[in-house]
Amino acid sequence: MDTDISGPSINSSEEPVEKWSELQFSWAGKTYKISVPDSDRLYDFKAALRTVTKVPNDRQKILGLVKGKLPSDDTRINLCRSDLRLVTGKKFILIGTPEGEEIKDPSQLESLPDVVNDLDVDFADNLAASNRYQHDKRNIRKVHEATQALQVNIIHPLREGKKLLVLDIDYTILDTKPLTSGSLPPAECARPGLHEFLESIYPYYDICIWSQTSWIWLETKLVELGMVGAQRNYQVVSFTLFLDKTCMFTVFTERDGKPWTHSVKALQIIWNHFPQFNAKNTIHVDDLSRNFALNPKEGLKISAFKNAHTPEAWADKELERVARYMIHIANVEDFTTLTHKNWKSVVKRLP
Repeated sequence: MDTDISGPSINSSEEPVEKWSELQFSWAGKTYKISVPDSDRLYDFKAALRTVTKVPNDRQKILGLVKGKLPSDDTRINLCRSDLRLVTGKKFILIGTPEGEEIKDPSQLESLPDVVNDLDVDFADNLAASNRYQHDKRNIRKVHEATQALQVNIIHPLREGKKLLVLDIDYTILDTKPLTSGSLPPAECARPGLHEFLESIYPYYDICIWSQTSWIWLETKLVELGMVGAQRNYQVVSFTLFLDKTCMFTVFTERDGKPWTHSVKALQIIWNHFPQFNAKNTIHVDDLSRNFALNPKEGLKISAFKNAHTPEAWADKELERVARYMIHIANVEDFTTLTHKNWKSVVKRLP
């Protein structure tokens, strides 16, 4: 049973009332101002400093904010206010080199982004914890900030009466490593049955691509895979919305009973822009369950696709099975009545 917590949640358009402190700091001979809300963590405080100065969190040396060593990044501002002395008008000093101005190793300049992190956790097994994260003031505010920051570019109109598929890319529909390194042609990096999968679900779902990489790499991947800009026998125009890592934010959850920090994909960001979609008609397919932390019931975990050059990868049937499941549930009026975690068992029982 979910924990009942009063007040607004992640899946709500209501923003909680926050207490903010106005701070002042010196860096590189200049003075700056920064606002800090009580529900933030020290991680967010450092991230705000990075936004202003471009000094990465791990390079920041903060003087005059607290006596001794700063608490851990997951510490809440409102729980350590007395220790940090975060009051309006507080002054401190920041020391650190901005990103891009450090001495670089020439051998690393041509490195390409990749998403490799096998640490994962299934929040569908701990809905009470997920409920706490959804009602967290800081997380709710992050959703509102991401909603306001998202610039929607509708390539093709959304279709009336269709459900929504939020689809991940890296290791979900392609093997990212050989694509970014160039060791395999793009077509050979795609998961078997990719285009057939898209073709079969298109009559029932509008498709939103949400990748954990930046927009420039997301666009490149989609073009190289022939998902955008290619003439095919099915409606590639179904791709109407793209979200990249800038629409994700860090949350503080738990893994094996210990504090854990990771990024998350909050579906409410999409729902705020497109109110015709909600928990009743949205499904999120991803190879990482941790991305479902704020929407565990909407998540369908797919096995990761790696080692695209091997016979085992060539024989992969995962997208074919997902397509069968999604078509099977397409006429269900309310997806919240389903348990997507059992999707493979449902497919096995289909004729």
